[in-house]
Amino acid sequence: MTSTSSIEVDKSRDEDHENIHDDPLEEEDEEEHADMDPSHQEYLEHQRKLDEFLSPLVLDEAVLYQLARRFSTIYKDLALHSKEQFLPTPVTRLPTGLETGRYLAIDVGGTNLRVAFIELLGEVAESDTPPGDASARSRDTLRKAQRQRVKRTLERAWPIQEHLKMDKAEDLFSWIGDCIAEVVAESLTSESTRGEIPEELEMGITFSFPIMQESLTEATLMPMGKGFAISSDLDLRKILLNGYEKHTRRPDDEHEPSSKRRKLFNLPKLKIAAITNDTVATIASLAYSVKSLPNSRVAMGIIVGTGCNATIPMKLSSLHNSKAKQVQQRNPEADETVVNTEWTISGAAPPLKELNIITHWDIELDQACARPGFQPFEYMTGGRYIGELIRLILCDYLTTQGGLSKKDLPASLVKEYALTTSFISDEVARSRSDHDLASELAQSLPPPESSEWNWDAPSANAFRKIARTVQRRSAGLIAAAVVGLLACAQEIELKVDSPGGSPTTEISANLDLSAVSQHLSPALEPEAAGTSGSSSINGPIVPVLSPTPVPADWQSGPEELVVAYTGGIIQHYPSFKEMCQQYIDRLIMRTGPQKSGKSVFLREASDGGVIGAGVLAGMIGNM
Repeated sequence: MTSTSSIEVDKSRDEDHENIHDDPLEEEDEEEHADMDPSHQEYLEHQRKLDEFLSPLVLDEAVLYQLARRFSTIYKDLALHSKEQFLPTPVTRLPTGLETGRYLAIDVGGTNLRVAFIELLGEVAESDTPPGDASARSRDTLRKAQRQRVKRTLERAWPIQEHLKMDKAEDLFSWIGDCIAEVVAESLTSESTRGEIPEELEMGITFSFPIMQESLTEATLMPMGKGFAISSDLDLRKILLNGYEKHTRRPDDEHEPSSKRRKLFNLPKLKIAAITNDTVATIASLAYSVKSLPNSRVAMGIIVGTGCNATIPMKLSSLHNSKAKQVQQRNPEADETVVNTEWTISGAAPPLKELNIITHWDIELDQACARPGFQPFEYMTGGRYIGELIRLILCDYLTTQGGLSKKDLPASLVKEYALTTSFISDEVARSRSDHDLASELAQSLPPPESSEWNWDAPSANAFRKIARTVQRRSAGLIAAAVVGLLACAQEIELKVDSPGGSPTTEISANLDLSAVSQHLSPALEPEAAGTSGSSSINGPIVPVLSPTPVPADWQSGPEELVVAYTGGIIQHYPSFKEMCQQYIDRLIMRTGPQKSGKSVFLREASDGGVIGAGVLAGMIGNM
């Protein structure tokens, strides 16, 4: 591949994502500059061919809007009919923000295990009389929003090694029990927490895997994915307690451990107050904190990390009767429940196929997975798969467009899953120039010694652009799914997209205006305007609809629907969250103003899995 070092484009990563449609590496049309430098013409030709190669991955705003509407429709159908998706959870309300107490919290993720003690601080007693002037009220609101509501202590994290993922379930959960014991033992000797040893510790647990639940303290594992070999139908409560149980007994005298290990025995028993999945924990975590913010309401939660999932409160009337009965048997007064969507499973895939969003690279990745066709949306958005997808595309580009043989390429570009999403996030996406990246890649991804090829500015540029295009598509897909899910739950409205690109509401030509007149302001009804419907004012009568009733707790200003998010990709991949927010904003604007001036805002629920586990345990402990 020919070097184009003389026209190196050096952009900051902030500039890379200044506009979701404009690629910072695109230049003006070559035909408009026939007298330009030959090296620049060569560069433009390189970009043109690369853009053409990547065109199947590019989704414009109109396609994403159609996708959001189709997602909304299919989500409604899945809620009513699917046995694998839109599963009701035992959580029928979000936290009040008043919960208090100290709880052990465990978060079993696809990559890491986290254990911590979570202390819920609740609300500070406030005066019943709010400040008189607007300035004082603003300061009071800001003070409440900034006050710490959750305190974490003795937090530890461990990577889940590959051999543990492939071992028997008993071995994995025995290791988890050992890790829990380390934190519990430390809490009994720590200066800040040392005190009377309790007989048992109340605990909340978050699992980043599909689970079925009939109560908040019980859970059955569904097929896991994410590289884990454990089968489904596993009683999570039982196996986790069994993994820890050995630490509640005194060790046999004949096998007396060292003093360092002795403290890990004779520990308090565990009382599981709540088991949940990561998305439910995320929404609970942020809902606990957002209670102090005016006109903000947590409407749903998403995970975009190793995997991808979402959760949202839904009315029981929107679910299949069997799902609704499952909730009402536990709580007869419930009229809604927090739903675990499992939106990446194949039941939600038809819109991706109908709009030709799935590329041949996606199909290649899917077919090579352990479970082909199981989670097509996750294969396009999850951190476990993004690196592999970029590897497939880059390898294809270098061989078909660059004329290289696979034997000339670095081993990490040829071997399955050798190119990780973390590497791309840390090295490729953060690189400031093609030359710098080429130098770094020559060290970190060197070609075989027998190869005459090496990284240069054009190949590094292709790597950067492929990675950026894949992540931009991923952000667009996440945004469309978020908007579609909010519409499914009737939090927002998505109008029909007109051919001209401005969404409209479908209106019958024979609209019965008598139905409208029932909602007219009394002063403008025909009887009040004069006889025979005539008006004393020249010109047509303009019906004025009565204003929407204002909720009793409403404060002035538009309503902010908060989407709680967590996960390595959306939290740490450069500019990914910003791209998601831009797409969400554009999709919402495309459909026109929402009722109550609703807007949708992504807000980070940092460590939502472990904090949410503590919050849910606190909800039970404070009942």
